[in-house]
Amino acid sequence: MKESDWKVFKDIKEKAIELFCDHSLKEFEEVINDKALNSHERYTLLYELVNNRDKQMALLFDGHSRSKAQLQLIAIRGEDLADESLLKKLSKELLESTDPARTKW
Repeated sequence: MKESDWKVFKDIKEKAIELFCDHSLKEFEEVINDKALNSHERYTLLYELVNNRDKQMALLFDGHSRSKAQLQLIAIRGEDLADESLLKKLSKELLESTDPARTKW
């Protein structure tokens, strides 16, 4: 990966983590405020949701190295977490090789 792509990728990943966390927190809030469920049901659902989101976060973001960057970028793009304005700064080669449609993400 080119140095210029690496620098942009770091910014993409940082913003993607924030977006992922924002989405997760909104989901958690919906469960917490769902008065159609009793407290125990909300707690159990929230516990499962947090565990699932934690596993998903690990799959998407754990490890920060150039060797993992391309795969992470495919995943970030596949989950619609990539900032479009930053993607435009990547090289054409990296954009093409990390297109989630090509990899069937």
